[in-house]
Amino acid sequence: MSESWPTIVLGGSGYVAGEFLRLIALHPRLTLGGVVSTSQAGEPIAKTFSHLAPAYPNEVFLSLDAVVERLREAPNWLVLSAAPHGASAVLIDRLLVAAQAAGASMTVVDASADFRFADANAFAEIYGHAHAAPHRLREFRCAVPEHLQTIDTPHAAHPGCFATTMLLGIVPLVAQGIAGEDFYVSAVTGSTGAGRTLRETTHHPVRQSNLFAYQPLQHRHDPEVRSLVRAAAGRDIKLRFVPHSGPFARGIHATIFATQKSRLSQAQVHEALTEFYRGSSFVKVESSPPRVKDIVATNYASLHATVDGDTIVVCSVLDNLLKGAAGGSMQWANRLLGLPESTGLTAAAAGWL
Repeated sequence: MSESWPTIVLGGSGYVAGEFLRLIALHPRLTLGGVVSTSQAGEPIAKTFSHLAPAYPNEVFLSLDAVVERLREAPNWLVLSAAPHGASAVLIDRLLVAAQAAGASMTVVDASADFRFADANAFAEIYGHAHAAPHRLREFRCAVPEHLQTIDTPHAAHPGCFATTMLLGIVPLVAQGIAGEDFYVSAVTGSTGAGRTLRETTHHPVRQSNLFAYQPLQHRHDPEVRSLVRAAAGRDIKLRFVPHSGPFARGIHATIFATQKSRLSQAQVHEALTEFYRGSSFVKVESSPPRVKDIVATNYASLHATVDGDTIVVCSVLDNLLKGAAGGSMQWANRLLGLPESTGLTAAAAGWL
């Protein structure tokens, strides 16, 4: 019989956690081992995620203590964290300590920001508070899966959704010496990127038929992207990033502007991007500009390059909840468990969401 891994989901009532739950239900080698939600403990999962009722008709959210009590029931566990930034590290540390005490092996993939920086001081500077488990930082490596084929740590972290969208377009241009150091990005995200908690910018009357920028040139993904470009491509860049809130629920569309170091044609840049992602299951280089609806609710990302003189524009599109969070994290989970990276992730887009 093929080995299966009971899987614990942290931050269980949020949108990314809901996607983790959906992916677990579709995955042939994962089973649900418990969903932790401090605010919903004891409540049915189907009450919060009614669309998941067929997959989880009887399961309820659990407290962290209740999940810890289960760790002796299996020798190997997977943890997928969608807990809020700042809270995730505490929960992960508690589970790793408890797993060691129970004699169980545990693999963790964190979709929060808590393990995106290797340095605790860098995290504190960006997020405004001390890291909750600095002794765990050396156990995690953060990268877009397509940019780092193997890692030497037992656990992984996934970049943010905006960061992933930008990195997919920027890293090939830097790694192949096509573009200079200056990058300008304008990107639009759907309302699910703001999380489940209702706020002014996600309230439907404000968001519907609307478009607005926020935190221009000051977004926290800026240093994250620069750090991960350096790690993946070995060069520093300068980034000017303006994020926007769009009038749709899912997806990100990023327009990336750069200046060529040498005059390549559009066909040559297209071929360079294609070659960079050759063998990738989930990144497609398209012959025409990508559309959000073509990738929504999938783990696929689409890129397209346009060239005019020394100017390159790369459009990068993905689903913020999947390729930008839960799906990209599941790619890391598959790798760390020794499974094919695409396991449980190859569903096509619905097309008319």
